[in-house]
Amino acid sequence: MPHSLEREDLFDASFLDRLRVLALRLRKRRQLMRRGAQSTPATGFTREFKDYRHYTPREDYRAIDWRLYARLDKLFVRLYEETQELNLHILIDTSASMAQPFPEKRRQALRFAVALAYLALSAQQRVSIYSMSETVHQELPPLRGQGNIEKVIQAVTKLKFDGITNMKRCFEEFRPSKQRFGVIFLISDFFGHEIGSATEAVSRVSAWPGENHFLQIVHPEEREPEIEGELELTEVETGERRRFWLTKRDVQRYIETFDAFAENLARECAGHRIDFMQVSSEEAFEERFLDLLVRGSALAGGV
Repeated sequence: MPHSLEREDLFDASFLDRLRVLALRLRKRRQLMRRGAQSTPATGFTREFKDYRHYTPREDYRAIDWRLYARLDKLFVRLYEETQELNLHILIDTSASMAQPFPEKRRQALRFAVALAYLALSAQQRVSIYSMSETVHQELPPLRGQGNIEKVIQAVTKLKFDGITNMKRCFEEFRPSKQRFGVIFLISDFFGHEIGSATEAVSRVSAWPGENHFLQIVHPEEREPEIEGELELTEVETGERRRFWLTKRDVQRYIETFDAFAENLARECAGHRIDFMQVSSEEAFEERFLDLLVRGSALAGGV
């Protein structure tokens, strides 16, 4: 199968229009759910112009907008509000299992990545894109401004999905900047060579500065395979082959093991204050994207 997809295979002509609608829906949903101001451990703020008001003699004359005075012959001061500067880091698992044998996983993962980037760029936040397989590679340097969404789309469209996932190494190598508060989204199926490799690697995320989110993309047949009898299976990342004779009871035990794997990963994430969410590659993207953001993120707060 091809390693990369054409843009139209991933994002149809109306995709960005739907992202704009999603941003509006998110703003409305958050307004309904908000119960009061929430504090954040974030650091790094910038002042943005908000409005004007009349100058009073008690105020510092240096706050006067002299250009406006020259036009109106009246004294005004500029009002500012502090807005949080965020660095959004999006890590995309580009190992073979994210595209084979279910390419729907890749499509879902990249749609989430582009939607997150769009949201941040629209809010004038900085966005960085990384690929993750045997190592971590920065695909795009920090970008800012909504006009850069096309660069993001082009970059993720060209990603090659092959090889294995070395989560321990990748989690050790990834070092986001500590200069500004970071929001980190890791999009993966979290399938490693060993069933517990993802859970063991989670502890290393505590070294990442900022707010961390894990998004697990799975195909329904990965949890509940429709197979039975004698068959040969190939591990897509290593090429290893094994012959099996599977009964219904064997498949049921596999489902129980898969669920335990996901539950253990979610529990480990909770213990390290990492937001964990599982998404099926067959679920409607728009609703699940909203569900992801309303769970709580500094990124959504700027919408």
